[in-house]
Amino acid sequence: MLQIFKISFFLLTCLNLLTCNGQTPKKQTNTLNNDFDKSPPFYYKMPENLSSSDTSPAFDEKGQKILLTGTVYQIDGKTPASNVILYYYQTNSNGVYPTNEGEERNMPKNKLGQTHGYIRGWVKTDEQGKYEIHTVKPGTYPSRNEPAHVHVTIKDRHMKDIYYIDDFVFDDDPLLTTQRRKKMENRGGSGVIRFVQKDNLWIGERNIILGLNIPNYPIENTIPVSSGKNIGEDIISFTPFHAYGADKGTKTCPICKYGWYHGILYFVGNNPNWNEIKDWLTFLDSESEKRENYLKVYFVYGNESNYDKDNRMQALEKLGTEIGLKKVALTFVPSFKDKTSEVYLNKIDSNVENTFLIYKRSNIIDKYVDFKPNQENFKKLINLLDQSTNEYFKLLRPKQN
Repeated sequence: MLQIFKISFFLLTCLNLLTCNGQTPKKQTNTLNNDFDKSPPFYYKMPENLSSSDTSPAFDEKGQKILLTGTVYQIDGKTPASNVILYYYQTNSNGVYPTNEGEERNMPKNKLGQTHGYIRGWVKTDEQGKYEIHTVKPGTYPSRNEPAHVHVTIKDRHMKDIYYIDDFVFDDDPLLTTQRRKKMENRGGSGVIRFVQKDNLWIGERNIILGLNIPNYPIENTIPVSSGKNIGEDIISFTPFHAYGADKGTKTCPICKYGWYHGILYFVGNNPNWNEIKDWLTFLDSESEKRENYLKVYFVYGNESNYDKDNRMQALEKLGTEIGLKKVALTFVPSFKDKTSEVYLNKIDSNVENTFLIYKRSNIIDKYVDFKPNQENFKKLINLLDQSTNEYFKLLRPKQN
């Protein structure tokens, strides 16, 4: 049924429930069409006044209480998007879409037995693009053929029709396998939630990028995409050789081991400028010392020319010793197309001078290509790291029962 819901959004050519001038659609009855896939449930019983925060009817029911929150951005991944409507629906903690005639948000089943139930709702982003959804952690379908998830559909002013984005899914779900992660569409960015805990509440942050990986989206992304994955997508785990740093002599995934707070991956390929590399490494090491355990930086060298593992190991070890690096790790791969390490999944272009991917909880929050080591750019990185921390940043993973 879920795939039918998603496919139907591509088939929509007319949507008369919301006019172009933003008027609220007329209230509908409690009767569903036999085939409501062609008349989107997005608007069914939608309130006239929406806010940036919503509490689902399930919040007081059995299950782990969660807060799903974040910022919705324009396609550049940097400009907050206000007045964007997000519609969500989910199962209860038993993995079922429950119905309840007495519940205001209830969606009865149609003749085909399809429904979103009553654990559903809407938020409308505020002026800063923020949203909050208080609900319970959904359960996995009884069939256990899908990871637990929350469905999200979006109405933004750039598109005539609504469109779905990747479901909210949960990083600790055993059904969210590596193979499933690799097949994600990343519509609107990654939907993988990495919870932190505050008292009895689990908090998951997800920034949503309008139009990202949405076919026929009318606004082009002005952020360079020639090297590296997009802002809003997750870093894909990979295993470089470590030549200098805490994991020297091993093949260790930077993201798997150190991806919880902030991180910077500094990729250099076929065109190294060693004077600039030394300037960058000196700055990044100093910044890492200031931020202690809350920032991990990795230099990843992927020059395809004259590759020899032992020579590269020795050269990078000598570089780290020369500069006196204390925090930054110096790593390498045979090339950025290398499949053994799986670095190729991060889509780095070997022929640009450098690629910087800045991430938080394994999710890319900014990227720079051919980034010069000067005071202006040092300040950009400092501001980015400062501004992307919040009250949840230093919280720990939930304690599992």
